[in-house]
Amino acid sequence: MKHSRIVITGVGLTAPNGNSLGEFRQNLLRGVSGVERIELRYIGPVPAGVCHFDQLKYQKKKEVRIGTRAGGISIYCAREAVQDSGLKWEGLDKNRVGIYLGITEHGNVETENEIHAISLFKYDTKFWSHHHNPRTVANNPAGEVSLNLGITGPAYTLGAACAAGNIGLIHGAQMLRLGEVDVALAGGVSESIGTFGIFAAFKSQGALASHDDPKKASRPFDKARNGIVVSEGGCIYTLERLEDALARGARIYGEIAGYYINSDATDYVLPNPERQSECVRRAIVHAGMTPADIDIVNTHATATPQGDIQECQAIGAVFAGLAEPPHINNTKSFIGHAMGAAGALELAGNLPSFQDRIVHPTINVDELDPQCDIPGLVLNQPREAKRVDALLNNSFGMLGINSTLIIKRFIA
Repeated sequence: MKHSRIVITGVGLTAPNGNSLGEFRQNLLRGVSGVERIELRYIGPVPAGVCHFDQLKYQKKKEVRIGTRAGGISIYCAREAVQDSGLKWEGLDKNRVGIYLGITEHGNVETENEIHAISLFKYDTKFWSHHHNPRTVANNPAGEVSLNLGITGPAYTLGAACAAGNIGLIHGAQMLRLGEVDVALAGGVSESIGTFGIFAAFKSQGALASHDDPKKASRPFDKARNGIVVSEGGCIYTLERLEDALARGARIYGEIAGYYINSDATDYVLPNPERQSECVRRAIVHAGMTPADIDIVNTHATATPQGDIQECQAIGAVFAGLAEPPHINNTKSFIGHAMGAAGALELAGNLPSFQDRIVHPTINVDELDPQCDIPGLVLNQPREAKRVDALLNNSFGMLGINSTLIIKRFIA
């Protein structure tokens, strides 16, 4: 099984600027931001990426009330991914389906909200929700999917900070190759806008974005960038072994070609460009490729002043000297930073490039920071590419975890 080719046969997502792959992609090409201003308890108005999907499409009101926002996002994305894949779900052995969801954190939203609620009643714990424990366990999002879809195979989350979306996909591919499951629902989810703590922490670090126009608040690579726009969202993929997908005549979006995960081991927050660069290089080697084979690089860049520069240094070191460097873009400029969902959503935004050879841009770059000026950047307007056969997706996280995932055009 270790040599099995793993392919993507379904995509389900909700992002601040779209609730399907088609809508999401269209808005990326049209330059439509999904960032808006919300009123946050204890902090006030802040820009944030809010998803506007129909949570009652696949859940009853009681289930929404008992469950979590992350669980609702996960259920919506998983159901959409299964439907998009064309799998004959009713006849499928649910013991052979695995759920692997990357998360940045889980449980903060429920805990903060419940503490605030009982503070209005002099902290009387009789007002504490008896649903608290199942809501806050780390495996909650995957567990809610398993309950909703009747999946009896392995269902758990992978805590990997903002590298988690990529790692959910990587883990799903590994479990398919090991023969542990026949179908993997893999990706990443986030409900981060529900917790003031994340906003407050970024604000105290001087890393929370601000702008008079919330749609322009997320501006990676721009000289005037001033921080992160916190967002929610999710993207889950249906993954299968190639032989199984071909046997049922499935549509194939792309093939997982290679990946790599490493750690900086240098700082709690500040990234290490040398280790990021190593992660990218090793993913390319793992894919059996060279830097010249990569056509699009989707950056992790979060619009923090130092972080963007360091990632550009890392990317520049890998692709230096190429006659035709890869096209380099960024999705957070449209939707903000969806934390555990970021990598999975950002990959989805580029998947259609295999068909149309159009590269979506980074928006909101009014004046490019000279320290971020590397060859291949696609800024403000889409660009047509001569070739799109390989996508490289970077996702890096706090405590120095790095992940790079490479998807290639499927060729039988």
